[in-house]
Amino acid sequence: MSEKNQPLSGNAMPRFGGPATMMRLPAAESPAGLDAAFIGVPLDIGTSHRPGARFGPRQIRAESALLRPYNMATGAAPFDTLQVADLGDVPINTYSLDKSLAIITAFYERVLAANCKPLTLGGDHTIALPILRAVAKRHGPVALVHVDAHADVNDEMFGERIAHGTPFRRAVEEGLLAGDKVWQIGLRGTGYAADDFDWPRAQGFTVVPAHEVWWQSLAPLMAGVRERIGPTHPVYLSFDIDGIDPSYAGGTGTPEIGGLTVPQALEVIRGCRGLNVVGADLVEVSPPYDPTGNTALLGANLLYEMLCVLPGVRFR
Repeated sequence: MSEKNQPLSGNAMPRFGGPATMMRLPAAESPAGLDAAFIGVPLDIGTSHRPGARFGPRQIRAESALLRPYNMATGAAPFDTLQVADLGDVPINTYSLDKSLAIITAFYERVLAANCKPLTLGGDHTIALPILRAVAKRHGPVALVHVDAHADVNDEMFGERIAHGTPFRRAVEEGLLAGDKVWQIGLRGTGYAADDFDWPRAQGFTVVPAHEVWWQSLAPLMAGVRERIGPTHPVYLSFDIDGIDPSYAGGTGTPEIGGLTVPQALEVIRGCRGLNVVGADLVEVSPPYDPTGNTALLGANLLYEMLCVLPGVRFR
């Protein structure tokens, strides 16, 4: 087995020093030879309320310095078998959302062409659409596990068809998703109409409102997800940090009360083990709204958990 990249140990370099990459992994210029890569997309010009998610990738990387290579809960040892690096940030056009989408899709097409699985540090949720365009181009319509307070299926926002509240409607229209293999978990809050969540149900999505799973383990739900999707169908995991209750993750642009707990979030991601996960994102961390860094620290841990459920990971 060839030598794999390892996070820089806190015993070799203090955790407040060393490279400013995800988990202090080596930085890479190319996806060639990588099994998975962390990628930042510092875009928040699609947001509708509190901005700041453009700073998410940098803060998530900073907080990730605390992470260690082995998952003590699940036994996952991702760096034993996967070659992983940090591919840096996509050079988005901060003045043009349309141009940024094309830049993002082209970047991810190159990553996927190298058989590298992308793990994305957002950025607002608009970025899921251009990423899904690249993923579906390679894999066909994908299954989706989507954790969020919001369904993100608006037809338009202020007359615009592309924004952080519209990506999954556009994805359906463009044939990027396998509708009967889509779960939206954690939806909640107030709406503009009583039927706001009916559109995704009409597409075949399984909608799991947050209030229906308060005080419950989500392990049984994820067992049903695995059974319906099966082990071979390509799956994309899209995780908006506002799916988690703001008592845990207040540093986000559109917080909603009554959300998932951190243990439930871990159950969702860990429940994806055994699925053919082809990519994932963690979006909407807005560091200016959480000066403690706790929201970004949570985001870093969830991204590590996503790495731990990719196909090919060794479990000790």
